[in-house]
Amino acid sequence: MRVLLLYPLFPKTFWSFEKILELVDRKVLLPPLGLITAAAIFPQEWEYKLVDHNVREVTEAEWEWADLVVLSAMIVQKQDFCDQIREAKRRGKKVAVGGPYPTSIPEDALEAGADYLILDEGEITIPRFVAAVQRGEAQGIFRSDGDKPDVTSTPVPRYELLELDAYDSMSVQFSRGCPFQCEFCDIIVLYGRKPRTKTPEQLLAELDRLYELGWRRAVFMVDDNFIGNKRNVKLLLKELKQWMADHEYPFTFNTEASVDLAQDAELMELMMQCNFNAVFLGIETPDADSLELTKKFQNTRGSLVEAVQAINRAGLRIMAGFIIGFDGEKSGAGDRIINFVEETAIPTAVFGLLQALPNTALWHRLEKEGRLYDTKTDGNQFALMNFAPTRPIEEIAHEYVHAFCTLYDPARFLSRVYRHFLHLQPSPCPVPFRFPSLTDLRALAIVVWRQGFKRSTRWQFWRQFFGILKHNPGVWDHYVTVCAHAEHFLEYRQIVRDQIEAQLAEFHAEQARRADLAGTKAETELAGSPAAMIAS
Repeated sequence: MRVLLLYPLFPKTFWSFEKILELVDRKVLLPPLGLITAAAIFPQEWEYKLVDHNVREVTEAEWEWADLVVLSAMIVQKQDFCDQIREAKRRGKKVAVGGPYPTSIPEDALEAGADYLILDEGEITIPRFVAAVQRGEAQGIFRSDGDKPDVTSTPVPRYELLELDAYDSMSVQFSRGCPFQCEFCDIIVLYGRKPRTKTPEQLLAELDRLYELGWRRAVFMVDDNFIGNKRNVKLLLKELKQWMADHEYPFTFNTEASVDLAQDAELMELMMQCNFNAVFLGIETPDADSLELTKKFQNTRGSLVEAVQAINRAGLRIMAGFIIGFDGEKSGAGDRIINFVEETAIPTAVFGLLQALPNTALWHRLEKEGRLYDTKTDGNQFALMNFAPTRPIEEIAHEYVHAFCTLYDPARFLSRVYRHFLHLQPSPCPVPFRFPSLTDLRALAIVVWRQGFKRSTRWQFWRQFFGILKHNPGVWDHYVTVCAHAEHFLEYRQIVRDQIEAQLAEFHAEQARRADLAGTKAETELAGSPAAMIAS
């Protein structure tokens, strides 16, 4: 069997970082870890080629070569996912699909023409698919029937299938699942609330493979909550600490975690000793009432400001996610997010309007209440809410645009980066000096030119840069890297404004159309009523 693994396009999002990737001559932030893991579970006597549509197009020779096309996708990749299924079918290819999106909404893949749906987690369902193919079955849907695989049996992903130079960071996964119960989150629907972890030996074998392939850049632990099982994470980090020392610290790590990380000094210290330098926190909102209502109780057990400051002082740069539009949210939520981000000096605050994702607790509640606008959501971060909120959608949308544009005002952004890095503990790892590549030197020169000379904030840039060199010189290169993120967010300020305003106009037009239809229907019904006939 000759298998073409095809990863669909992502639309532009906060996380696409096109401007930053251009600086360092990369195409994409992260690789399709799900597809290369599936390739390791499929029969190894089969042949594989992988095309990430975010990197390049499929060649005619690759289409011709393939017996089977396999796609995986998240919901935000919906458009290209369906387009590529249809293209493969047009060429007479058998198509198999899997991943979070088809698992959540299998009917979309079937409608597009997919032959095989390999849903849920591949360790269980891929062998069932392979057996069906070997029996000569031309189509099928394969589910795990509620079972969750033991990920200690998951093989090392097929990293060699990737065009490694196209990616800025590599991905590895230690655990699946999250112990919490946030109403809006689909992770617990897809992977359960009992975090399942690999063994330390497994994870180190994956790093060994990356090291053998020559990878020497960042590695992202893609776990949706890296510290969901703190005991097992600490066992991993103790082994990883020695591995990193033995290999002279070839990687930097970053990951996602819940805010209770701040309460575990030992865990943060272990992460620092393993050369972790950043963590993404799902803060969502500083409003305690909204956190309670959406069942994000882990964020209400202490001061969020103190938690952020503790993680910052431990040496981990913080990226944080925020959401506007929770039920019962009071006016001014956008300003409260601005104030929180400024008080904590979080450099990168990524946020969007609340979306009800399929099969989440939020989705089912809103469906029961008759408040869902559209069951065909695509998870777009720039989309208006897909349900009727408890306050005017115009008010929520305007607060969102105002908050985003305010936080990424160039002077405000640079000020937060500076204040954040002043308190950031430098890495304790004795990383040997490595000469920067020509690409890195070019990127540095461009950032310095744009921010140190062209922009109106140039004096602020130089003043703060020399302030870092004086007060915390051990973080200067990390500091300049985050300053460069302004190149991305400055552009996105206008994109956010334009897209939200366009969608609001469409929303009002649709509301007016429905009102007209309702009025016409009412007039027709009135004309045919007994009272109308008597009057005539």
